[in-house]
Amino acid sequence: MPSHSRAATAPRIHEIASDLRSRIEAGEFPPGSKLPSTRELAEQYAISAQAIARVIALLKGDGLVEGRQGAGVFVRTWRPLVYRPQSEFRRKPPTVDIFTNILESEGRDGGQTIEVEICLPSEPVRQRLQLAEGESVAVRRRTSYVDGQEPFATDDSYVALDLVEGSEWMTEGSVERGTNQVLAELGFKLVEALDEIYVRMPKPGEAERLKLRAGTPIAELITTGHDCNGRPIQVTSCILPGDRHVVVYERTAPEEGGE
Repeated sequence: MPSHSRAATAPRIHEIASDLRSRIEAGEFPPGSKLPSTRELAEQYAISAQAIARVIALLKGDGLVEGRQGAGVFVRTWRPLVYRPQSEFRRKPPTVDIFTNILESEGRDGGQTIEVEICLPSEPVRQRLQLAEGESVAVRRRTSYVDGQEPFATDDSYVALDLVEGSEWMTEGSVERGTNQVLAELGFKLVEALDEIYVRMPKPGEAERLKLRAGTPIAELITTGHDCNGRPIQVTSCILPGDRHVVVYERTAPEEGGE
C-alpha cells in the first residue's frame, strides 16, 4: 500500500481499535472469548484485512487480546492477584510465608523459586540501607507463579550481609515461618515500613524475567523496613505487572485529636 494511503487509513484504524475496545469492555466479547476472524472484521468495518491486522496489533499492545497459534485472537482473561502490602505485619498463622498467605486468601494455587546471592548493591539500595561504599548485601531473588501460568511477580529483598551471614535468611528456597521472622530472631524485628510506588515501563531484564508482552507496564513497589530503633534493615523491590495485579492499601482514620 502506498505510504499516502497508509497515512489516510491511520485515523480509521484508531477508530476501529477504539470501537473494539468499547465492545470488549461492554462484554460483547467476554474474557477468554474469540474475536471474529480478520475477514469478518474487515467486512464489518469495510476496511482491508491488512488494516485489521494493524488494529489487532494495537489491541495486543494494550494487553487486551492475545493471539494463539492456529486458533485466532482471544480476549485476555483478567484475574489479577490482590497484593496487600500491609499483610506483612498481619500474617496468621506466623508459620506461613507471606506469598502462601496471599495465595490462600485469594483461593489461588502457585509457587515460587528463590535464589540467594551476595553482591554489591545498586546505589539506590545502598542509600536506602545507609551502607558504606563497597559494603556487600545478601539478596533473596523470588519469582512467583500463580495458577500454573507464567511468572506473576518478582520480589527481591536486600539486607546488609553482616546482619544475616550464616543465618537461615540465606537459605535457598522458602523459609516457612518467613524471613522477616528470621530477622526478628536475629534482633532486627521490622516494625515500620516505608513504601514507594513507581509506575513505569519494564527494563529489558525485568521483561525477560517476567515474560512480559510488549507494551505491558509495571508497578515497582519498593519497601524499606525499619527496626524499633529506626534503622533501615531490609529493602524489598516488588515488580508487579500491570495486567496481573491490583495493589490494595487499607487506611485507618487517626483518633480524634491525633494528626
